[in-house]
Order: sequence, then C-alpha cells, then structure tokens
Amino acid sequence: LTLSMLTATPFRLTNIRAGRKKPGLLQQHLTAVQAAARVAQALVFGAELGARELTFTPHAIVAGHFEFSVGTAGSATLVLQTVLLPLVLAASPSAC
Repeated sequence: LTLSMLTATPFRLTNIRAGRKKPGLLQQHLTAVQAAARVAQALVFGAELGARELTFTPHAIVAGHFEFSVGTAGSATLVLQTVLLPLVLAASPSAC
C-alpha cells in the first residue's frame, strides 16, 4: 500500500492470506487499507473483512487531520507504518 501510494501505481492483490486458518483481510488489514485509501484518495475494490482479493488505485496524497479506529496496539502500528511516509512527504502537515 505504501509503495503504491508513493509511486501512484495501482495494484491488484490476490490470494490474500491464502492457506491461513483465517484467510482474507482481517480487521487490522482492512483499517490499513481504508487509511491508505483516505490519504491517497484511492479507488479501492475488495476492502471488506475476509476479502481475498484487493484492487487499490491511488491518486494524489492529501494532508489533513486523520482519525482511524484501529482497535488494538498492533493495528495502530500497522496503520502508522502504512501512512506515515506518504504523509511525511505530503505538501502540507498532517495529524493523526
């Protein structure tokens, strides 16, 4: 997600977490995708719990005040590492 945001390159991810006990996107992954989508004004398909396929098409990175409901400390780290670099490189300051 981060690399896609920084390079404005769309991608399609398939077989998400295939072979896992709980395949597909879990809540923390979904929150990271939603956060990235807001920051990069992205068009996203498949952003739902349990999704095994995701398409992410980023646009311009926007600065601003963002609040993301993450649920757990591990989720907070995942969301932060996803959006931090794009927001640092944005044209204006941001707050999360």
